[in-house]
Parts: sequence; structure tokens; C-alpha cells
Amino acid sequence: MKPTWGERIFLKINHIVLFLAGLSCLLPIVHIASLSMSSGHAILSGDVGLWPVEPTWIAYKNLVNGTPIVNSLKNSIIITVVGTSLNMLFTIFAAYPLSRKHFYAKKFFTLAIVFTMLFSAGLIPNFLLVKSLGLVGNYGAIWIPGLISVYNLLVLRSFFENIPDELEEAARMDGCSEWRLIIQIVLPLSKPVLATLALFYGVNHWNSFFNLLIYINDSNKFNLSVLVQNMVRSQSIIAELAQLNPEDLAKITPESVISAGIMVMILPIIAVYPFLQKYFVNGVMIGAIKG
Repeated sequence: MKPTWGERIFLKINHIVLFLAGLSCLLPIVHIASLSMSSGHAILSGDVGLWPVEPTWIAYKNLVNGTPIVNSLKNSIIITVVGTSLNMLFTIFAAYPLSRKHFYAKKFFTLAIVFTMLFSAGLIPNFLLVKSLGLVGNYGAIWIPGLISVYNLLVLRSFFENIPDELEEAARMDGCSEWRLIIQIVLPLSKPVLATLALFYGVNHWNSFFNLLIYINDSNKFNLSVLVQNMVRSQSIIAELAQLNPEDLAKITPESVISAGIMVMILPIIAVYPFLQKYFVNGVMIGAIKG
């Protein structure tokens, strides 16, 4: 059926609104990238807009040589890769049995899990629990308390429930075990929702900030988010950098170095997202509805 005149107008307005919303998110990133690649004189004079003025990579050079950003980048990768892998593994292990009709305790465990979504113990009890487990000071304090997201668990459970029962029955008639059913049938059919949840978990770990400040007391274990935040709050970052590169003092500003740090932090996520984008909408919508 051809859309009516009113529907075409409605779609055009939606496209314009979404374009403006996307542009409002993109322009600040472009501006920060321009600041990171512009000279200090251009930044101080306010000439930098959406394009670099007097392009230079000196801010990135001083960022690498004068700050522990390489170590923080390594920590961010470790936290994200290991944390996301654990999240996906345990979310699958929890969602699959809850999606099976023959699991007799299905309703009880579902209600118990949803209860934790509505009510939480709070910051102090969580800290005392993590401390009693001996996790303070290592990344286990970041990974274990948030091992499963209830929202992601419910989305994945709904997706598993929508897989036709005929596939499971045919596999069992061929002698397929439970593990083989999960690995060779259920998970390959769930690629869209798995990619979406991996993106959710990965972005959460990459941007983790508050938990690291609470549970990690060694600055060598901080990730990029904490490093950039410390750079923003620091009043002596240029003085610290100038001790290593005194000849560059007149060429950089705090804004250029901080902008370079922000770009290093967000570029990996921007690079990964396009590869998962095709699964994003499909995975969330299919996992969020039933029927």
C-alpha cells in the first residue's frame, strides 16, 4: 500500500527531527577533535570551530609522553574484554533455563531476579559486601557485582522463548544434548541480540568510572575514564607536561590535551559501533517482544 499524503509528511518530519538530533550529538565530537588537533594560539584566540586551525599532533604527542594514557588504555581494554565476556557467559547461562517451559522453578527465579531490579541494597552495603569478599583493590570488584544485568537477562530470555519449539524437538530426536543444543542451534540463531547485549555491556565497562574510584586504590589500575576525569579536574596538567617537554609549553593548552584524551577514550567505541549497528535495532526489538 502506498503511504498517504499525511503519512509522507509525518515521515519527512521524523527524518528531519532525527537528523537534527543526530547532528546535535555529532557536532560536539567534531569540535573536540578540532581542539585536539589545533595549535594553542588558535584555541586561546577562539578561532577553532568544526575544523582544526594550524593543525598539529603535538597534544597527542605530549599526552602519550607525559601521561599514563597507554597504561590506562591497556586497563580499559582488559576491563572491557574480560568483563563483557563474563557478562555474556553468565547472562546466557541464566537466560536459557528461564526460557525453557519444562523448568519448574521458572516463575520463582524470574520474580526473584526482577525483585533485584526494583530494590537494591545501596552503596554502603555493596561496598561492605565487596570488601568482605576481598575484592577491593582488584578488577573483581568491577566485574562480579554487575555480572548480570536484569534488563539484558530479560531481553535475552524473551528472545530464547521466541525460538520455535520444533527446532528443539527435531534436535532432541537426533540425539542432541543440552549443551550441543545451546552451542549449535540456540546461540547461532541469537546473533542479533547477543551482539546488541555485548555492545551494552562493553560500553558500560569502557565508560566505568564511579566503581573504579570506589573499589580500586591503585592509580596504575585506573582506566581511561578516570584518567580523563583527573585531567579535567587537574589545574597543573600543563606544568606536568612541560617538565618533560618544556619547548612545547607555548604550543599547547589544557583544552587541547584534555580534548586529545577524550578522543582517545571515545574513538574505540566509535570504531566498533558500526560493525554492530546492523544487529542493534533488530536484536533489541526481537528480544523485547513476544509473539
